[in-house]
Amino acid sequence: MDLIESKIEQVFLPELKDSGVSLYVKREDLIHPLISGNKYRKLFYNIEYAKKHNFKKLLTFGGAYSNHILATAGAGFLFGFKTIGVIRGEELGLDLEKTLSENPTLKKAYGLGMEFCFISRNEYKLKYSKDFSQYIDENYPNSYVLPEGGTNDLAIRGCEDILGSNGISFDVICAAVGTGGTLSGIINSSLENQLVLGFPALKGAFLTDQIKSNKINKYNWKLISDYHFGGYAKINKELITFSNKFYQKTGILLDPVYTNKMFYGIVDMIKNKKFPSGTRVLAIHTGGLQGIKGMNTILAKKELPLLMDNRDE
Repeated sequence: MDLIESKIEQVFLPELKDSGVSLYVKREDLIHPLISGNKYRKLFYNIEYAKKHNFKKLLTFGGAYSNHILATAGAGFLFGFKTIGVIRGEELGLDLEKTLSENPTLKKAYGLGMEFCFISRNEYKLKYSKDFSQYIDENYPNSYVLPEGGTNDLAIRGCEDILGSNGISFDVICAAVGTGGTLSGIINSSLENQLVLGFPALKGAFLTDQIKSNKINKYNWKLISDYHFGGYAKINKELITFSNKFYQKTGILLDPVYTNKMFYGIVDMIKNKKFPSGTRVLAIHTGGLQGIKGMNTILAKKELPLLMDNRDE
């Protein structure tokens, strides 16, 4: 894997007119066709470590539509590792052919060579237990184990590369938050005079403590917890409409779990004058666009409008 610096684009939206605030997007979603956005960063030094220490397999955990599961499958395919995905939901393994026909994320990961281990939701809660670690050692020997979401010390180090040299001229840096690893890396590489804002995609005050535990080295950050829309992967008609209008105005697709909520929050804060005139805001697009197809399957069942998608995959 090569270390890549993503490009920055300014976006122009009607809501920003006369605000005095300029909004830019760091296009981490474009840095790799298979290992998109922050997953590329999280895997970069982990792949180096796994190769250096002669691991033959990558094993990780995730839900049925996980960006991290697919990125790990892509990394294994590209760099010669067998990959194992421990997937939450044992019912998905009862008829694998049916599951793959209905789930574009798992179908693509399977096509990239990933082997699945489907376990119950109760078992999944114990995935880091001593007993489950022993199960992994016995059934998948010589596996390099990556945590759910991919966040570990090497992943945080990788996320420190996101800002790059072209990210230092901005006043405010914004990123969506899942496990907190991406935001932690951005905090570490930010300048003291920059404000780093994290937009959690899920409910829960635990994220503050989790981020503080990630060996961050600055205090120039805070979480904006008003835009989770009810929790992880929750979406409604208002957010769908925003995502589609954002794409129509900018040509930039937003993923349905993380960046859509972040951009909604940023635009809402600008409209409500939360940033002084002259502020330059940089929003990190962390990828995850593969999740659009899966989300649209869910939205169709709920008879909700679909998210726009210009990709052929």
